[in-house]
Amino acid sequence: MKQPNGAKYTDRLEAQKEAKQAMLAKFKPKPMIQAEAPINRAAEKAAELEAVRAARAAQREAEREASLQRQQDELASKRAAIKERKARAAAEQRARREARYSARLSGDEDERKILARLLAGER
Repeated sequence: MKQPNGAKYTDRLEAQKEAKQAMLAKFKPKPMIQAEAPINRAAEKAAELEAVRAARAAQREAEREASLQRQQDELASKRAAIKERKARAAAEQRARREARYSARLSGDEDERKILARLLAGER
């Protein structure tokens, strides 16, 4: 009986199949190292944006408080100046009244001289 040629042909088919499998194995994705927790870039960006917004809000609040404090200081200094001016006017009015009273009592001194002496701090 004649030897079938098929044995060699099947060997060639086997070799072809193995070569094809080896080629396909090259293109298969290799297993990657997985991170413990997936990186959520959107959450990171949102957190960073929130931090920047909070810092800006804090800065605006500090500027607003400083402006308010400055306005209160200016108002207090104006009030103090008004009080001082009123006190000075009241003291001058009191001195004039005392000068008139003293001039009436003494009769010989001029009212203007007495007023000058009282304003100078003498009694």
